[in-house]
Amino acid sequence: MKLRKSKINFLKDAHIKRRVLLLFRLMTSIHLRGLTKNFGETTAVNAIDLDIEDGDLFFLLGPSGCGKTTLLRMLAGFIEPTAGSVRFGELEVTHTPPNKRNTGMVFQSYALWPHMSVVENVAYGLKIRKIPAVERQKQALQALEVVQMGHLSNRKPNELSGGQQQRVALARAIVVEPDVLLLDEPLSNLDAKLRLEMRCEIRRICSTLGITTVYVTHDQKEALSIADKMAILKDGEVHQVGTPSEIYRSPNSTFVAEFIGETNFVTASTRDNRLETSLGLLECISKPSTTTSICSIRPEAIIVQSSPASTNGFSGTCVETIYLGEVAQHQVKITDDIVLRVTEVNPSHVGKIGDVMHLFVDPKDVVPLSK
Repeated sequence: MKLRKSKINFLKDAHIKRRVLLLFRLMTSIHLRGLTKNFGETTAVNAIDLDIEDGDLFFLLGPSGCGKTTLLRMLAGFIEPTAGSVRFGELEVTHTPPNKRNTGMVFQSYALWPHMSVVENVAYGLKIRKIPAVERQKQALQALEVVQMGHLSNRKPNELSGGQQQRVALARAIVVEPDVLLLDEPLSNLDAKLRLEMRCEIRRICSTLGITTVYVTHDQKEALSIADKMAILKDGEVHQVGTPSEIYRSPNSTFVAEFIGETNFVTASTRDNRLETSLGLLECISKPSTTTSICSIRPEAIIVQSSPASTNGFSGTCVETIYLGEVAQHQVKITDDIVLRVTEVNPSHVGKIGDVMHLFVDPKDVVPLSK
């Protein structure tokens, strides 16, 4: 049984609305198999296999040129794959044109018609679908209420702020009741404060409507703060898939560890399920492999202590401190070749350049890696 969202938009409580959607709406999963795109001799997307669960807010994250936007545009149908397949649920859509896929797209630029009012912009997709005028006006206003823009429905886009225009672009995408919502760096044109506000807004909308959403960005904080799951891409390939916590705390490569947040890399070798490092012998929870040659230790995982620790402890000289109030960022010289970044929360070691700092890292925060 499938219940159209337009039939339940009268529900005022977002939690109740979501429960009704989850009970009655058949949400759409996404399945990619061997998806490849070549531009001449350049491979932009290389044989990607990926499964996105229905209802997930899923992020494609990676540096510029990693293939994430190309992948998103193949999901939308704007780019034809060189090889491989795309399925929405059980439906094969690899060669289905964009207007037949029932997707909603939000672009980096808002792409609003300047001569139309806000409500006319939102209703435009319904007009293309030949929805009667009265019904499309009603649905457009309902979509604007979801993004909290109903009170500005008669304004022109140039009378809105950037954040308000982005909300209108979201309303236009969701009003057609898409099976899949696609977001292409939607917050990149906003200032820092608006980006923070819109992150929460996008999370709220996707959670309320239960739409499977694929979100492209290069902003790690954006992805960590609101994603259900994410895929880290490099050179057209997926390097790791997982929840934000899994990828941040248990990266599977030096690239992922360095790309998501800050980290310290220390050379290491396996010795009796422990790591022999230039910091000394370190215990770790993750079992190191015979190919382990390096370990990752996040700056905030290193604890400043008043005295040396008996295990997983090491000491060094403070060579730089940046005090930021709630935290301090230290540079601690362990040896002539090793300077560690240390983030101290509620810092007590401030203004003591040249002092010896005693440090400790919990075994769960020592992540063995192969180069």
